[in-house]
Amino acid sequence: MAAILQVGQNLAIVALHPRVDDVVRTYLDEIDAHAPGLLEGLYLTGSVAMGDFQPGRALSRRGPSGASASDIDFVAVTSRPLTKLDVTAANRAHAQLARNRWRASFDGLYLTWSDLPRDPADVACSAHTHGDQVRTGGQFQANPVVWHELAQHGLAMRGPRPETLRIWTDRDTLTAWSRTNLSTYWRRWQQRSSAPMSRAGLACLTSWGPTWGVLGVSRLHYTVSTGLIWSKTDGGRYAREAFDPHWHRLIDECLRIRRSLPGRSAYRTPLTRRRDALNFIDMVISDVGSP
Repeated sequence: MAAILQVGQNLAIVALHPRVDDVVRTYLDEIDAHAPGLLEGLYLTGSVAMGDFQPGRALSRRGPSGASASDIDFVAVTSRPLTKLDVTAANRAHAQLARNRWRASFDGLYLTWSDLPRDPADVACSAHTHGDQVRTGGQFQANPVVWHELAQHGLAMRGPRPETLRIWTDRDTLTAWSRTNLSTYWRRWQQRSSAPMSRAGLACLTSWGPTWGVLGVSRLHYTVSTGLIWSKTDGGRYAREAFDPHWHRLIDECLRIRRSLPGRSAYRTPLTRRRDALNFIDMVISDVGSP
């Protein structure tokens, strides 16, 4: 499959990675079979839409994303708010995807067309997925980043191109959300990972921990600075330009891991890499300041 992307005044055809193509085709076939006429729009967001999809090396679909393996994020637009029968049908479609445990996770939101022009804070998300299951209620993932990603980068697998739709965006709200995410989720993550023998601290000795943290806070710093959404890889490249050259070794290490590039680690020990990563994350959070 391929998507049509607006590039300036021109349209470009974007070919999907084979693993993404497999997931999207299977999902569309399954959801149409179990709930004909329900799905009117399907948009890929996240790393796929931003040209940063990393297939990883034989990682389970249940494994974490963020290092050398990416999830496939989506926004599904349905003809109606989901009923219980619709949720059951969607669960069957996602269960079919889960039968192949090496597929990337297919995670996202189920919305209606009328939800797209609305502030996500006012949207009672009808359903969301994480892992293998469709869940209803709450506002899980219904945040400004999803709407801005859809507006700025969304790839249409079904339905009108995003640039032809009315999609809510607001830079001030996006900036405030990003600052809060840095000062809450990421600050807690950094503090937990600073306990050397904790689960989080041990995870930060793997290649996943530093890469997830360093590139994650870098892309949020970029969003606060510009009002735009960028991929993890682009966030790392931005950090290389935005921060002191002292951090180049760490950033280059995380980009190498993210892109599964050959070569040895720039660090002699994972302990030193963890120390630098946690200090970098602390610096970025402090640089942005409180919301």
